[in-house]
Amino acid sequence: MVTAGICTIGDEILIGQIVDTNSSLISKALGEAGVRVGDMVSIADDRSQIIRRLSEELSMNQIVISTGGLGPTKDDITKDALAELSGSRRYVRHEGQERLVYEILHSRGLDVLDINLRQADVPENCEVIVNRRGTAPIMVFHFPEDRFGHPAALYAMPGVPYETEAALADVIEDIRTHFPTSSIYHKSLMVYGLAESALSKLIEPWEDALPEDIHLAYLPNPLTGVRLRLSIYGGDRETEEKRISAQIEALKPYLGDKVYSYEDDTMEAALGRILRDGGFTVAAAESCTGGEIAHLFTSVSGSSGYFLGSVTAYSADVKVKVLGVPREVIEEKGIVSSEVAAAMAEGARALFGSSFAVATTGWADATGDEHEPAGTVWVGVSGPDGTVTERYRYKGDRKRNIERFAASSLDTLRRYIINMIKR
Repeated sequence: MVTAGICTIGDEILIGQIVDTNSSLISKALGEAGVRVGDMVSIADDRSQIIRRLSEELSMNQIVISTGGLGPTKDDITKDALAELSGSRRYVRHEGQERLVYEILHSRGLDVLDINLRQADVPENCEVIVNRRGTAPIMVFHFPEDRFGHPAALYAMPGVPYETEAALADVIEDIRTHFPTSSIYHKSLMVYGLAESALSKLIEPWEDALPEDIHLAYLPNPLTGVRLRLSIYGGDRETEEKRISAQIEALKPYLGDKVYSYEDDTMEAALGRILRDGGFTVAAAESCTGGEIAHLFTSVSGSSGYFLGSVTAYSADVKVKVLGVPREVIEEKGIVSSEVAAAMAEGARALFGSSFAVATTGWADATGDEHEPAGTVWVGVSGPDGTVTERYRYKGDRKRNIERFAASSLDTLRRYIINMIKR
């Protein structure tokens, strides 16, 4: 199977100044094209290190894709390193990229400087894929078998994620024309409400019975739960789809409603489909989550069709005056309690006139009271089947706990709706 190495170039990644999103984007595209990613490395802005590390990657993989270091300023040294690596003696100007430089800068109302035009200069022995979103072209270097022990290609892409994403389709098409790609099939399902270790124990009999060529990965995330990914490398795609579908059918009895999607998905998107398909609406009343639930709902395109709004009722007075929570309930039961969560959900549902409402009240960090410790959230859900509450406890910092509180709230609402529909 053809393998690839992914290299990010730039000190800004190594010192943590920016987050590398290009590698995951490229890796996903390669996998869909039938190229297995062997490794990923980050390289400093050092000419000798760039040459050495890229040479190592080309020795291990038939394909190497690098990003970064192709800008117009003096600290962008990747192009010179690539010229040395490929044995190029001079630069030539690529007319297609030069035209794009003029078009892009003029469209932004900027003057075209010599430093900008030099970005269209490329080593003489490279091929060019025009960058339609930026001024630096994608440079492609093909190496013969005697250089690295196998035919190899290096694709040097810009580091700007917007430009990398736009150029990926052209790069993948070029890879397909030069390398025999095979089938790689991935299938994901999303599980919420089980820790990774508990999930592994629960499905152990099923996992032990998996065929050796079907690979299982556990990918946990506090907002989306655990993504279970099944993969098969090689083979006929249609056949492998059927084989993995059969394995997922065998898995369903183990997980029940813990699975919220049989795609690579988010909780908010999956819940949004349930609401939209059922013709339902929802509102939120948030205390400790401070608008995070509203943010998750509205991050989904088309959510205006089912999400009506949210009240961030952070103080007791707002809970009482806006949502109608009885003050004596707060005083007797505590502001973080099942009773307050239930009253907040009922108040939000009445206020917005929604089919359902979800509410949160909790302690996100080191604070707490005599009723509940830090890391506790009570979630209330109100709907046609009445009002239910659930209590969750997490150990983490404030930001992580808020994210977990919000995700657990959406899952509580999801299970409420599913159970209602089943009846």
